[in-house]
Amino acid sequence: MQDDQQDGGREGQPRGGDAFLRPVAASYTGIMAFMAVASEGSFAKAGDRLGIGRSAVSRNVQKLEAYLGTRLFLRSTRLTRLTSEGQRFLDNCQQGVTHIQQAIDDMLELRRGPPRGPLRIVSSVAFGRAMVAPLLDPFQRRYPGIVLDLRLDDDCADFVAQRIDVCFRHGRLEDSSIIARQLVSTRMVLCAAPAYVAQFGMPQSPDELAEHRCINARGANGRLVEWEFRMVDRIHRVLPEASLVFNDSGLALDAVLDGRGMAQLPCYQVADHIASGHLKVVMADYLPDPVVHYICYPSRQHLPARIRVFIDFIAEHIPRAAFQLPIE
Repeated sequence: MQDDQQDGGREGQPRGGDAFLRPVAASYTGIMAFMAVASEGSFAKAGDRLGIGRSAVSRNVQKLEAYLGTRLFLRSTRLTRLTSEGQRFLDNCQQGVTHIQQAIDDMLELRRGPPRGPLRIVSSVAFGRAMVAPLLDPFQRRYPGIVLDLRLDDDCADFVAQRIDVCFRHGRLEDSSIIARQLVSTRMVLCAAPAYVAQFGMPQSPDELAEHRCINARGANGRLVEWEFRMVDRIHRVLPEASLVFNDSGLALDAVLDGRGMAQLPCYQVADHIASGHLKVVMADYLPDPVVHYICYPSRQHLPARIRVFIDFIAEHIPRAAFQLPIE
């Protein structure tokens, strides 16, 4: 191969893309044998400690010395002693072992102690503001060691590239590699302010929308979002001519409350306004099918405690009443 021709060198040295992995793989058993001999002061005792024969210990140490190009031990029939280079190598190896042990202890402590560490969360803008953000404070009071990082974004999240721990999604999930736990289901609701209804009336069917001031939403892909209505035997989709267009449902809700038009919005954004009389449901007989909201995470296997307790907390405390229309 071309890489082999360009990256030649003396025999035994790593080449090409193996420059990092091969030295570690080649010398790992030698390092273990070397440290056992240094600790026990004997190749035979080192073999007993490692559960292998004296000759195997000797071969592994010799391979390590050949790789390093350095003699690590002075040997005689009765004595095995570290060279000055061997002592230096041992000191460095012991530092590495200490770091590895600390890393292992830290991982075990994470599982034994209270959950802690950073937690990166992604949610759509509307759902994150209305449902997720209000639960962060009570969650953090219960788990003060967890550092929360919430990002609101209507684009589809990439768990690996963005190092996401938990993501909130809704509707049909195309990515079969993620684990999705169903939280709640809700509907999109066409609504208008009483002042708007008093001035322009209320449409009785989707065919009458052309006569009204409609407020549209622009999705993450930049396209206008169609309105959906449940007919007797099918879903009817409409993209009405808009008087206003927003890429933020909060701004659309403000415009509807001001009487500037009607919009189809998530139930959790408008349920309280409907209950208080500040908004009216338009064409309640044509409400679309419910949409499922999920809390998603990359894998069930070895799930860190900080992620597990967050998922359980959200599932327990999400305000399900906000997803039910007062008219249902």
